[in-house]
Order: sequence, then structure tokens, then C-alpha cells
Amino acid sequence: MSGSPTQRPPPAPEPKLRPRLLLAPALLAVSVAVLLAASPSHLPRLLRLLLGPKHSLLRPAERGPLGDASPDAGRPPCVLWMAPFASGGGYCSEAWSYVASLEDHAAAAATNANFTLAIAHHGDLESPEFWLGLPEQSKNLAYRLATARCELSRAVVVCHSEPGAWYPPLYESLPCPPTGYDEPAFVIGRTMFETDRVSPEHVRRCNQMDAVWVPTDFHVSTFVKSGVDPSKVVKVVQAVDVAFFDPDKHSPLSLPIGVSVMVLDDSRLDLVSSEGKGFVFLSVFKWEQRKGWDVLLRAFLQEFSGADDVALYLLINAYHSDTDFGRKIHRFVKESSIEKSTDGWAEVRLIDEHVPQSALPRLYKAADAFVLPSRGEGWGRPVVEAMAMELPVIVTNWSGPTEYLTEENGYPLIVERLTEVTEGPFKGHLCAEPSVDHLRALMRHVFSDREEARKKGKKAREDMVNKFSPAIVARIVADQIQQALASSP
Repeated sequence: MSGSPTQRPPPAPEPKLRPRLLLAPALLAVSVAVLLAASPSHLPRLLRLLLGPKHSLLRPAERGPLGDASPDAGRPPCVLWMAPFASGGGYCSEAWSYVASLEDHAAAAATNANFTLAIAHHGDLESPEFWLGLPEQSKNLAYRLATARCELSRAVVVCHSEPGAWYPPLYESLPCPPTGYDEPAFVIGRTMFETDRVSPEHVRRCNQMDAVWVPTDFHVSTFVKSGVDPSKVVKVVQAVDVAFFDPDKHSPLSLPIGVSVMVLDDSRLDLVSSEGKGFVFLSVFKWEQRKGWDVLLRAFLQEFSGADDVALYLLINAYHSDTDFGRKIHRFVKESSIEKSTDGWAEVRLIDEHVPQSALPRLYKAADAFVLPSRGEGWGRPVVEAMAMELPVIVTNWSGPTEYLTEENGYPLIVERLTEVTEGPFKGHLCAEPSVDHLRALMRHVFSDREEARKKGKKAREDMVNKFSPAIVARIVADQIQQALASSP
């Protein structure tokens, strides 16, 4: 589910050696070629980010750039945040929200700053397309933090990824901590899972950490029940950038965009242009069964027809799959028991172009409601982004979203039962099976009672601002870091 797929572990690196670059050479070559073509001026700084702490970490015995024997004497300790900063996806977005929040927090209390901050890329593979789509402010922050000095023996290291990427990694990734668990002053694992439990190997890796941060009460329960030391498990909620995802700052994208996916007969997929619809449902997700895309399509196509002034827009990212999502949707509808209305199919539009991070608020602003009948979420990044943009949300009432979703700020979707995961690394775990009938009713209700939906959207933004804004979450994170520094030798 989250993170990279589990693979057979390579030989563990020696704990006291300098960290090695574990990027696949072919991927790095492709990334460099793409970046040279797209934005050559960014390449040197971006490579420093991708190479991570190999260039920025200082070991205690190393000499400073001017030859002084103790380059960090008198400097405050460092927090080294290692995460998939250049990858896209949930962990990437969350890591950005944390470091940006901490930077703002430090700037607001500069005279009382008790630690410095550095970052390094770790975990999932790099995505040049994601990087180039970041706002310039985020790129500038990354350039600065990726080259910051950090004395490892005095550092709090945050390993922000799924535990398979932690030292020693089970697949190609810069190890976290970069030299094993003995040298850093304190090591924190930030992770989450979308099922009812944590696998034994991941429990073992969590228990190697000095602390394990999880985002919700749901995760505190599942981690402890699975065998993670209760004294190490701490709830640290995720921030959403309510200043960036602010409906008052953005104009909506002009619709329609993408292609309209309509099943005409048994042999072909019709990709046509159509007029914009009066009401737009939006869903953003990776193409995997966990996201409940089958539940969404079934509910939408059974509840609405071509006679309804409504469209469902899908922004889909590939997840260990090809990107021929139109054909996949066509095949699903063909093989399902969904009956075509006499008025024709309701419109499903596939956004077949990359929407950069900087343009996401405009996409949310173009929609009237957000829907995600997921079978399990670590947190639900697109959900909270939509809520910050004042959209009413219909989301499965299980796992991560239970931390922020209420009857007052959204439309919790009923779980009919828990079902067993039948394949992959989470085989045997349980996840939610959301109700198709309840989803149909909720979508129809939101479509029909738009005034109530707008009120819930306003309440959603209010809750994001008051409970999950960067300033609030930064205080929580900074307090936890101070506790880690106080408890380290």
C-alpha cells in the first residue's frame, strides 16, 4: 500500500561507513536527461537534494570547510528529516508540510530556536515531473535545507517513510538513519498503514526506533495491538497548507478538461469532448484497489444517467501499473453488472494530463464536491486538501479520515464490513468495504441539496484552519522534537 513494494533485502550496509548512494543508475540517468531538457538551471541544486546527506552530513571527527576541528561547536543540534521529498504521493506531501511548518515556526521564534533543520531524499524513487511542478517557494526551501550541515551524533533523525525503507532498507533507498541506529542522538520513525494491523517485520523495525509517530488514534490502536511498544507510539497529526489551499486565492480551472469515457458497445471506447456539466464530483487517487475506484464507478453510474446535469472527474496516478486508465474503466463497466440507463451513461471524465502541485487548488476550486470511497487511508491527503478548499467531502468513515471527518464537516460513508486483503504484502490483513448503496444516496443528496453541501464545505475549511494548519501542527512537532532532544544522551 503506502511506499515501495517489499522486495528481498540486499546485504545490509556496514553501520559505521559513510552512506552510499543507492539510486538505480538507469533511473538517475533518465532523471538527469529529463531535467536537462526541461530545466537545466535547476539540475545542480536538484542533484544535491537527490543525493541527500552524502554531501551535507558532518561526522564529529570531520573538519569544517575552513579547517576548524569542531565545525559545529556552539551550534544547536540538528533535525535531519529524511523522506521522499522528490517523489510525489502521500509521504512526500506530508513531509513537505512538516518541514515547511517547522521553518515557519522557527522564523516566528528565531531567537528561541533550539535546533536547525536539514533534509535528504529517502524512500520512494524520484519523479522529475513532480519536482518540476512544485511551487518555486518549495524548491527554494529544498535547495537550502538539502545543503544544510548536520552533525549526526547530535542529530534527531526522522525516517519519514514506510518501515521497509528504514535501515537496512529492503529495496534501493538511501538508508535511514544513514549509518545505522547507534550514531544519531535520537531516531524517530514516521509512518502509517491503511489496514487493521502492522506486519511482524514492520513491528520489529518500529521497535528499533526511539519513537514512532503515527497520524491518528486509529493508528495508535493498530500499532499497539500489533506489538509495537506502546511507550514509543505517539500521535502526531498531519498539517494541510491552508494558506496555499485557500479558495479565496485561486480561480477555478476552466472545464471541461480531459476526455469523456463513455461505453458505447462491446468493442470500443469512445473518447469525446462534451459540454461542461452543472455539477462536478472530483476524485483524486492512485490506481489501486484500495482506493475504491470500483465502488465509486459502480455507485456513480448506477445512481446517475445522461439526463443528470453532473460529471465525475477522475485525476488518477499510476501505482505499479500502466496509465491506460480509460481502457481499464471501460473494461470494468463492460464486465460489471451495471445496466446502462435509457438516458445513456452519466459522464465520467478522465483528466489525462499532468496537473502540477502548483495548479491543484484550481482543480479543487473547479469542483462542487470531492468523493473517495477508499478501503483504507493512512491520512487522506487529497481529502484534507479538498476540505481546505471548502469542498464537501464524501469519504469512507474508517482508518485515517476518522481523525478529522465528522457529520458536521462532511459526509462519512458507511462501512458495510471488513474484508480480507487477498494479495500483496498485506495479504491477510483486513480493510474496509464501503457501502455502494450509501454512496449512491450521499452523492444524490449532495447533488440535490447544494446549500447544505456548501455549509459543510465551509465548516470543513474552518476545521482544517483551526486544527490542522501548519502553525498548529508545527508546535506539536517542535514539542515532540524538544522532548527527543531532552531524552537523548
